[in-house]
Amino acid sequence: MAPYWNTNAHSIIYIIRGNGRFQVVGDTGNSVFDGEVRQGQMIIVPQNFAIVKKAGDQGLEYIAFKTNDQAMTSPLAGRLSVIRAMPEEVLMNSYQISRQDGRRLKYNREEATVFAGRMST
Repeated sequence: MAPYWNTNAHSIIYIIRGNGRFQVVGDTGNSVFDGEVRQGQMIIVPQNFAIVKKAGDQGLEYIAFKTNDQAMTSPLAGRLSVIRAMPEEVLMNSYQISRQDGRRLKYNREEATVFAGRMST
């Protein structure tokens, strides 16, 4: 799954089976968690914190509870991302970059996932 953030809810994530790596980045850009998770563990991701998850060799199954019954997530990369929806001028001014770099930032990823799932035979 591509990195994403919850726009209006906190997440309580409980690992049901397997293992994987979670990375959580705070709203100031600092990493608040970067580590392995496994069955029986729980992680809480505050609203507006970005998260990326990658399954380990055993796979990864989890259940996520949101603190809002109409919780919304927003991807940070790909064709469905927040950055894709921003005007180039906003990106240029926000990051102090050229129009060419703004376009590159906005359109550099087309996919909506980062890690492809495994095919079972």
